[in-house]
Amino acid sequence: MNCQREPAEYPLAVKYCGNCSMPFEYCEYYVEYDKCKEWLAKNHPEDYEKLLLREAAEATCAGGEKKRQTRGGKGLARCKKLNATDEDAAPKRVCLTCTTRGKNKRVTIVVGLAAYKIDLRAAAKFFGNKFACGSSATGTDEIVIQGDVRQELLMVIPDKWPEVAVEAIVDCDESKK
Repeated sequence: MNCQREPAEYPLAVKYCGNCSMPFEYCEYYVEYDKCKEWLAKNHPEDYEKLLLREAAEATCAGGEKKRQTRGGKGLARCKKLNATDEDAAPKRVCLTCTTRGKNKRVTIVVGLAAYKIDLRAAAKFFGNKFACGSSATGTDEIVIQGDVRQELLMVIPDKWPEVAVEAIVDCDESKK
């Protein structure tokens, strides 16, 4: 196997992308990679052809789609997803759960507000302002609030959204106390 490289000629001439201002080799890690490709095809067609050949060779070697890295960490306990038929049959309810994150950190998870057509991002912002803590909408029907605020939520949710009945709010951690 021959592993020798071609000798480099100094000084190196590096071409930069006009869209992301990085060298062409790093454009694939940029968020708007498609715009970088368009710019490259318009301004440097010979380098664009090399890029297409390289991508085609990688696709045949990899045997499919390139997997992208996702942000991660330890996931929180998720509630079971309901099918469309289950949503119609089951009564609407809001489930409040409290779990531990780290050693002494607690988070409250609110699931079920989407069934009442409540905007989760706006609700998360409201909860963050109300309880002076971090709050975010993490799933299609889930809000994570920093701290154990279940008792306060039992009163705050019906006051803010009258369509959610007090009886529909269930504290799912009552048995664990």
